[in-house]
Amino acid sequence: MSASATLQTRLPLILAGVLALGMFIGQKLPRYDGHLWIAPAAYRLSAAHSPIEEILRYIEARYVDSVAIEPLQEEAIHHLLAQLDPHSAYISPEELSLQEEMMTGSFEGIGVEFLIINDTIQVVSVISGGPSERAGLLAGDKIVSVGDTLVAGTGITNAEVIRRLRGPKGSTVRLGILRGREGKLRSFTVERDVIPVHSVDVAYMLDEQTGYVKINRFSATTQQEFLEAMERLVKQEGMKRLVLDLRGNPGGYLTEATDLLSQFFPKGKLLVYTEGRAEPRQEYKSHGRARFDLGDIAVLVDEGSASASEIVAGAVQDHDRGWVIGRRTFGKGLVQAEYPLSNGGALRLTTSRYYTPSGRCIQRHYKDDPDYDDELERRLHNGELTDSSAQKLTDTTRYFTGAGRVVYGGGGIMPDVFIPADTSFLNDYYMQVFPHLSPFAVRWLSEQTRQPIPGDATAFVRQFVLPADLTRQFADYATEQGVPFDLRQWERCRHELQRQLKAYIARQRFGREGYYRALNDDDPAVEKALQLLRNGTAPGHK
Repeated sequence: MSASATLQTRLPLILAGVLALGMFIGQKLPRYDGHLWIAPAAYRLSAAHSPIEEILRYIEARYVDSVAIEPLQEEAIHHLLAQLDPHSAYISPEELSLQEEMMTGSFEGIGVEFLIINDTIQVVSVISGGPSERAGLLAGDKIVSVGDTLVAGTGITNAEVIRRLRGPKGSTVRLGILRGREGKLRSFTVERDVIPVHSVDVAYMLDEQTGYVKINRFSATTQQEFLEAMERLVKQEGMKRLVLDLRGNPGGYLTEATDLLSQFFPKGKLLVYTEGRAEPRQEYKSHGRARFDLGDIAVLVDEGSASASEIVAGAVQDHDRGWVIGRRTFGKGLVQAEYPLSNGGALRLTTSRYYTPSGRCIQRHYKDDPDYDDELERRLHNGELTDSSAQKLTDTTRYFTGAGRVVYGGGGIMPDVFIPADTSFLNDYYMQVFPHLSPFAVRWLSEQTRQPIPGDATAFVRQFVLPADLTRQFADYATEQGVPFDLRQWERCRHELQRQLKAYIARQRFGREGYYRALNDDDPAVEKALQLLRNGTAPGHK
């Protein structure tokens, strides 16, 4: 038989053998279907793991490129929680540490407030009595280097600045500072210390009988700070009425809010209650340990007043204890429980809702609302911040206060008296020059010699008149700092710049009391509160 005939006879057998071998090998190799690679059972993870864990482990073990798993985990967690509600959140270990410092009343650091302007860290204010003030730093200083590291022009973030400046008490940090127009870098060594974080910004008398207290958050020390302020105002200053300013207060600890409310009500008064699917109704009532005999009160609120602030305003309104003045509050009435995680972070999961004594739900609607996070901009555009008739009710259910007044829920606390926001000065130019107000005030005070400054905050507010050309001097200063001058926009915001300049000069000379005295001197909400309190009639009473 010829070779060709032999090959023809054996070829089908060879092909069959190759096919069989291929099938055998194919059973042992991973299968590929289109663009999907399916791993054999030997590669599978234990069924004890969730699909999310499995996917992340596959990526870590088999992905074509090296990839950082932690950011992927955080992204997956954030996306998962975003499907629930706007306030359930994952808190990273770093964020949790910072938030706990802000809420417990102190942290360890150098004691400055700063902004990053044009990629440069600029000191906005130096905390009185803190380590930076002792070292000689001033508002307006630019931090160019920290230790041996250049931080100007590097794209540094706020979180990175905080990480570099904070540290344990007694440790030191060397700062390279550029001051004013000086071309030479100054070097300062600052010894870190405990920096107190106050929740009561200021407490002073508006007139002979009316006190004013501004609370910026409800932290672990709020009740103590509030009682100390009241002690001075009532026993030393003769306060009988109170204006409680909660504008811009984002909330905080519920118990601090209810403890504060207990100073306004007799024992056993319902202040707020919470309820959820897996959480039974829990009521919070006044404890009856009021230390001061207070007359009428007025609570100032706005679109930035949220959570615990809304609880205070809602209780005061529902029990007709005083006036709520301002604009509709934020509408944050979801209660979060915090669950610690193994990586040092935490899960803040919504477990129930807040309800005012009359049964109103504080939380505004969030389902199917893609603009939930842009509520302030929405209110600005629909006119709600400037026109009382434009205020939007998301729940038209009628609720009743103790005196029978009708109130509504489902979207924050609607004030008894509406105060429109002044938005006439808001423009791009104002927003760009605003961070430069504090350093300009510092420089002006250090350079001017012609105009004497009154010796106390009260006299300053009443007697001090800004030089006529000071706002234009400020505009020139801002131009030097890189903000192009815009005459048309400057004209629109000139009056507000004058108001803010006087307040910042008062702040540098007299501290926070000077700042708020100057701002409140022509504040329409404060003026309205004083008018109502002097008339002596609380809402719902004749």
